[in-house]
Amino acid sequence: MKNVLAAAALVVSAGMGMASGDDIVRVPSSHDVPATMDRLEAAVTGAGAAVVARVDHAGAAQAADLQLAPSQVLIFGNPKIGTPAMQANPLAGLYLPLKVLVYEDAAGQTWLAYEQPKEMLDDLDGVADDAAYLATMAGALGNLTAKAAAAE
Repeated sequence: MKNVLAAAALVVSAGMGMASGDDIVRVPSSHDVPATMDRLEAAVTGAGAAVVARVDHAGAAQAADLQLAPSQVLIFGNPKIGTPAMQANPLAGLYLPLKVLVYEDAAGQTWLAYEQPKEMLDDLDGVADDAAYLATMAGALGNLTAKAAAAE
């Protein structure tokens, strides 16, 4: 009986971990981290959004005499898309501008990763699940990451 309960608990725990993973979208890239970031930055500016910062986590780690696989974050936004979320609830500013992580996993595969806007802002009062700006943000993130990842 104890084995059955332990197995059931393991299945429930694994299921919850997979469910929380649905909030993060991961897109495999055909390029290394620097090239993927360059392509993402070009896609963002080409779409009329502004790049706020490009953070090199691996570079910062190296400067502190630590090692980290290639990992960078691009922070970017478009006030026409993000402002309505902040008008609905100013706390949306904790999550905006948008961010995309580009990293290399242990197998050497480069990934782009971002949190679904609907999930990111889900707990904020005033932000409706069907708000048009959430769909616009999700569409932009999907298009931009696909463009950056493409083999071309």
